[in-house]
Amino acid sequence: MSNRKDDHTGDHTIDPADEAAIHAQLGRRPRGIDSVGHRCPCGNPDVVTTEPRLPNGTPFPTTFYLTCPRAASRIGTLEGSGLMKEMQARLGTDEELAADYRAAHERYLEVRAEVGERAGLDVPEIEGITAGGMPDRVKCLHVLAAQSLAMGRGVNPLGDEVLDLLGPWWESGPCVERPDAD
Repeated sequence: MSNRKDDHTGDHTIDPADEAAIHAQLGRRPRGIDSVGHRCPCGNPDVVTTEPRLPNGTPFPTTFYLTCPRAASRIGTLEGSGLMKEMQARLGTDEELAADYRAAHERYLEVRAEVGERAGLDVPEIEGITAGGMPDRVKCLHVLAAQSLAMGRGVNPLGDEVLDLLGPWWESGPCVERPDAD
């Protein structure tokens, strides 16, 4: 079974055990979940695909939301290391990288449109806006890594680089205990 969600039109029912795990990971009740975007090798969700408007009406451009606190912590360390500035500088000098990053932005928008349509949501406030700084800035490595996890490697080159630098965050076991589904 693949962890990749190539078909963004499949089953979007959230298993209660997944929702409980996500709640434990975030320390709060998850909002606006469309589906599990990616599952960690430990078995827990580590990315959720989120609707473009939260239940309280707030526009939410972060379609792929990283939920694993271990991965998030490691990414925070990478952000603190100056990696975003380095990546941003490379976008200004590497035309192929910039084109691939822009294509990742377009793919992100396509999936968000699919999720919004499925949920019956029109969110003009975030039209053309993705998360993470795309298409020409690097603002949040968490979003870039989440897109690479959810859509698979080869979609977002900078997200793939983040995943390469993370290492196996799951090796020490699940970040939260997965409750039994009843």
